[in-house]
Amino acid sequence: MSAETLAVLAVTVAVAAFVQGSSGLGFALIVAPVAGILDPGLLPVFVLASMIPLNVYVAWRERASLDLRGAGWITGARLAATPAGLGLLWLVPERSLGLLVGVATVLAAVVSLAAPAFTPGRVAYVGAGAVTGLTETATGVGGPPLALVYQHRPPAELRSTVAACFLIGEVASLVLLFAAGKAQATDLGHAAALLPAIAAGAWLSRLVHHRLDARRMRLFVLVFALVSGCVLMLGL
Repeated sequence: MSAETLAVLAVTVAVAAFVQGSSGLGFALIVAPVAGILDPGLLPVFVLASMIPLNVYVAWRERASLDLRGAGWITGARLAATPAGLGLLWLVPERSLGLLVGVATVLAAVVSLAAPAFTPGRVAYVGAGAVTGLTETATGVGGPPLALVYQHRPPAELRSTVAACFLIGEVASLVLLFAAGKAQATDLGHAAALLPAIAAGAWLSRLVHHRLDARRMRLFVLVFALVSGCVLMLGL
């Protein structure tokens, strides 16, 4: 990886860690398209590995607001769908992975923008977990279904529950990807090299997460996702 690529990724993951640490949404939507543009070979392992320390921090910071019932249903469905995500990754050649990430990102952003308010139940939890297991394992992008489920819940509940669900699912996806030979130790090395940038973004989010206008932040993330996803789809 060149110094220029590493520098761009460092800035990107710092911004993404700040956004997700503040609002509960956005890391993969910001990082995956940029990584796909710079080097499709980084997907999905780099994104999954980079999110683990951030989600450990956020889940612990806001553990008092965790929705255990919802997290249980989501995690069960997410783990059950993880092998299907691996199967999708086997079917998609690396040169087409950027297109897949672009399509997944744009669809996720559009659904997140258009979805009406609702009160989540078991069906919503299971559906969100299953879609997340499929898309996150294949592309690294899996947050929007969870954000849809919790978008009208208290911000602390969204942040803590999404972080906990992500954490368990990311570990499961990485284990399966390594077992199937679809991941390399160097992918983890890239994520480890950017730990200081992730820590900086997470620390800054700690200063503002109680005061941040989550609606505006969410809108910014989704608009960014639409633009970057379109760039990937068009191969620019």
